[in-house]
Amino acid sequence: MGGLRKLGSVAIEVVWQLGFIARFFWLILVYSGQSFTRLNLTIRELYFSGVLSLLIILVSGLFVGLVLGLQGYEILQRYGSSDSMGTMVALSLLRELGPVVAGLLFASRAGSAVTAEIGLMKVTEQLKAMDMMAVSPIARVVAPRFWGGVISMPLLAAMFSTMGIFGGWLIGVVFIGIDDGAFWSQMQAAVDFRYDVLNGVIKSCAFGVAVSLIAVFQGYDCVPTAEGVSRAITRTVVSSALAILALDFVMTSFMFRGL
Repeated sequence: MGGLRKLGSVAIEVVWQLGFIARFFWLILVYSGQSFTRLNLTIRELYFSGVLSLLIILVSGLFVGLVLGLQGYEILQRYGSSDSMGTMVALSLLRELGPVVAGLLFASRAGSAVTAEIGLMKVTEQLKAMDMMAVSPIARVVAPRFWGGVISMPLLAAMFSTMGIFGGWLIGVVFIGIDDGAFWSQMQAAVDFRYDVLNGVIKSCAFGVAVSLIAVFQGYDCVPTAEGVSRAITRTVVSSALAILALDFVMTSFMFRGL
């Protein structure tokens, strides 16, 4: 009986959290107009979430491309022509690895930083002070950070994929000696804009919405103590990673099941 009661309380807590997140997301959309009237706030958050994440995105994308190039060359040497290595690298990055890995890195770097920033503002009662001055913290603090993350994520994913393809080219053409023309021509012939490039962009946009919403919500909802902020940051990274992987599975099942 005690176990059933505990299970029921957990279910109620989950439903309450989902409802609170949905209401929070609706408030962000409602106050986004006020946020965009202060365009400098959104631009500043674009710099914070996007530009400051560039280094880890570009370096990680390059190394992922190098690894894919090495693995692709070995696999294709066993089962086919190595000229198709560019196709293998591009499809892996554009469809899956680019949006997913970039999303995980974005959550670890930018998402955790946003949660910490909003959480510290709550600890120091800056959010409460805004309420007392009739300034909405959703419009002034939350919405610019949310949209900064949403806009930054697809751009970072595109840069990640670009650097990954460059890494694959570096391994295949420069170090292994695959023909440069064959590398690019095979890739261009195989990559479809609708099923590969556009679907990857849609995924990265969905990941950006999920990670940004989780990050601002966890910071806004955290317990106003040092331990509470620390737990909120951990929840942001873990929840974002699980949300990205779950969304990737669901979206992939719909996008590519007809191929």
